[in-house]
Amino acid sequence: MNLMKHFIDRRDFLKLGVTGAFGMMVTAADLLWQVEQAKAAGLPNGSLAIPQSLSADAALQKLIEGNQRFVQHKPQYPDQSAARLQEVAQAQHPFATILSCADSRVPAEILFDQGIGDIFDVRVAGNIATPETLGSIEYAVVLLGTPLVMVLGHERCGAVTAAVQNESLLGEIGSFVKAIKPAVKRVKDRPGDAVDNAVVANVQYQIERLKRSKLLTEQIEAGKLKIVGGRYDLDTGSVTMIT
Repeated sequence: MNLMKHFIDRRDFLKLGVTGAFGMMVTAADLLWQVEQAKAAGLPNGSLAIPQSLSADAALQKLIEGNQRFVQHKPQYPDQSAARLQEVAQAQHPFATILSCADSRVPAEILFDQGIGDIFDVRVAGNIATPETLGSIEYAVVLLGTPLVMVLGHERCGAVTAAVQNESLLGEIGSFVKAIKPAVKRVKDRPGDAVDNAVVANVQYQIERLKRSKLLTEQIEAGKLKIVGGRYDLDTGSVTMIT
């Protein structure tokens, strides 16, 4: 029997949708076992066996250097050629996954001076770890082999501001406010700018939520994944690491 019949084809995974695929009662141990078996079988590119070309530290350094080029107005625009487009058309190997805010001023590939196929983007207002964003990140880490995850908050975030001001918003717009309030509560009495304090606290809180994932935790414990936080400055374009 063809070994690949035992595994979820990545294209089928995308057709199902992240939430649907993870709803197939696949446990963390089962999924990781499948990945290891695929690697052992030497399956070709485009399968579950995606080799990590960079360590987490090297991936983070690549992001930092790219941001420095962006701030200094010396971008290299890597991996944006026609050749690169064809290279990643059938299989992707992103070296970093970034959970960032759904904000037009925070485009990850531009502010980190990266290109097509380099960053697995997960964007949602307030850069919050919802079941859907978590599933997307698990997919990038476990099935694509991304060694680095960054939760990226930003200066004057509207979602965080709404949570700090405890605003009542229409429709589903207020859903992210509820997800950010625990972070706001942690720093409500801290001196300084309330919104900026909450932006940093929210990044830290969402990282904590990501680390509750068994899939991600197993990768961290195996030394295959690092999760970090960052704060993007809208005025300068610089990203500051958050501990």
